Amino acid sequence: MSERLTVDCSNDPENLAWQSDALCAQTGPEIQFPESRASDKVAKAVCARCMVRLPCLEYALLNGEKFGVWGGLNEKEREQLLEQRQAQANE
Repeated sequence: MSERLTVDCSNDPENLAWQSDALCAQTGPEIQFPESRASDKVAKAVCARCMVRLPCLEYALLNGEKFGVWGGLNEKEREQLLEQRQAQANE
């Protein structure tokens, strides 16, 4: 995952307009916030079809979202991506 977007993470509603286009906004929270990583496959399938997956992922990374599937990645995967980015920045 080498794509990165600039996302304004302020709470200004205009900067969060992408959320209204998110497919997960049409599902219940139990899909995007599964009780175990083993059950995050459904959420990831929703994200894979979502046109705002990348802004969603960047938002989660920049805001330190600790729970749920955001932009197609679970908590551990987002943590790994942040570590990769930090390592690349330090090269």
